[in-house]
Order: sequence, then structure tokens, then C-alpha cells
Amino acid sequence: MHSNIKRFQVDGIIADDADFPRLRSQFEDMLAKDMRSSGYAPVLDLGPYFATVYRSDKKYDFVITAYGVYVGRRKAQLCMGISNGKIVPAIQKSK
Repeated sequence: MHSNIKRFQVDGIIADDADFPRLRSQFEDMLAKDMRSSGYAPVLDLGPYFATVYRSDKKYDFVITAYGVYVGRRKAQLCMGISNGKIVPAIQKSK
């Protein structure tokens, strides 16, 4: 049986295209933390995706979309995500 996939999005405005790499990374991290705190693990096969639209006032509208599957808060914190329908364990740091 397939798990239900939920879409998570963040949208906003970027004033300068030089900020794309920094803001994209920042918002992707924020989105992942929000997903995990809700008990969702990222679907690694689906994104995250970043899209922009140039506006007439020389700014950009952006949307970042990621998808998650509910696994519970604890499992969501302890795994990298879901790939091919299976939980991918997080890499343990050696001591």
C-alpha cells in the first residue's frame, strides 16, 4: 500500500538575485525542520523544488516545494528521509 504524500511549501519575495543560493538553502532547511517537527520525513525522490518568477519591480517571487510522508516525530528526526517507499536511516557520527 502507498503512503499518503503531503506537500509543504514556502513562498515569498527575493529582492536581489545574488541572494538566491543563500536564501534557497535557508528556506529549504526551514521547510525540512517544519516537516520533521510535524512528524513528516522528506521524500528524497521528490525535490525539494525551487521556482522563481521575475516581477516588473525587478524582484522575484519564489516558491520552494518539498514532499513528506508521515512517520511520526521521533522517526522523522532520526532518518534522512524516504526513498523508494523505505526509510533511509541518518548517518551516525562516529565518536
